[in-house]
Amino acid sequence: MTDTKNLYDAVIIGGGPAGLTAALYLTRARYRVVVIEKDSFGGQIAITSEVVNYPGVKRVSGSELTGTMREQAEAFGADFLIAEVTGLDMEGDVKTIHTTQGDISAFGVLLATGAHPRRLGFEGEAEYAGRGVAYCATCDGEFFTDKEVFVVGGGYAAAEESMFLTKYAKHVTVMMRGGGFSCAQSITDKVQENEKITVLPHTEIDSVAGDAVLRSIRYHNVDTGAETEYAADNDSIGVFVFAGYVPASELVQDMSVTDDAGYVITDGQQQTTVPGLYAAGDVCAKPLRQVVTATGEAALAASMMERTLAKLREKTGFVPRIVYKDNAGVDAVTSATSTTDAVSSATRQSEELATCPTEETLTCPTEETLTCPSEETLTCP
Repeated sequence: MTDTKNLYDAVIIGGGPAGLTAALYLTRARYRVVVIEKDSFGGQIAITSEVVNYPGVKRVSGSELTGTMREQAEAFGADFLIAEVTGLDMEGDVKTIHTTQGDISAFGVLLATGAHPRRLGFEGEAEYAGRGVAYCATCDGEFFTDKEVFVVGGGYAAAEESMFLTKYAKHVTVMMRGGGFSCAQSITDKVQENEKITVLPHTEIDSVAGDAVLRSIRYHNVDTGAETEYAADNDSIGVFVFAGYVPASELVQDMSVTDDAGYVITDGQQQTTVPGLYAAGDVCAKPLRQVVTATGEAALAASMMERTLAKLREKTGFVPRIVYKDNAGVDAVTSATSTTDAVSSATRQSEELATCPTEETLTCPTEETLTCPSEETLTCP
């Protein structure tokens, strides 16, 4: 038997731009939503110091951008949970999401787990991760001020981040297996012209070592076999790895919805072949991974999910109880007790708020309908 008190319309797994956008769209459409994140909300972009290519925003940090996204979703009643999802039961109309904080029931699931930095597996990498081996220049670059820094990788990220690291490092050495960077020539030229950067093509890292911190690195030339070891003189060093990303799709690997690289395959409506399972953002198989593509996919996924959720409410007779904060900061639960009541209640409020005959301030409808989800005063557009 389904516990309707703990039933959600949708569970969103992942708290980055895709997950937060989907939460905004679904809650604004009066669906009960919870966003589950195992680490910290914001996703990979949250660690970016400056975002300059998101339309409508001049310059903003990644954390500021995603912080605003979360505030918007919260204003419409989205719930947020720090937990790890350990499994999915997608059978039947009501799905079960298993987490480290207990099981959650929902009509639909949106996977927005993104992707994480790829590890190379060289000796000492795991041991010194966070103690000299890093994957984010914005996060950790300052820790290596006036130190020798090594960058592993030959793509766009390696080129861009090596230049960023020169703000802090005494010197940056970039090593790559290929003969040159696989990015725009204009970027390559900037790296090669920087006096604080040395580029070592046809080079592979072998190992890193140290004590409490990272002290040395060994690497070799793949053509000649010549080995080199660098050990800091009474100092520590930094090694930044930029070898691409791995999709965080472990939860659905046994559902036959991923490609050979592990990215989730969706149709034109962001739906997978598993009924009730949608995906958006960097976890998806696609040619471009940007914040703007993640939010666009999430908006589409949420809009498509709305249709399915409405049908399941009507079919099952279950209506998740949406909890908002009223203007006094007190929890207020929707009074709808059936599908018909919930739909008509939401419709009445939507029609009242959408009508703007004058410039007078709009107020929330009666207590019989949904409580206003935002503390802000609603005004005519």
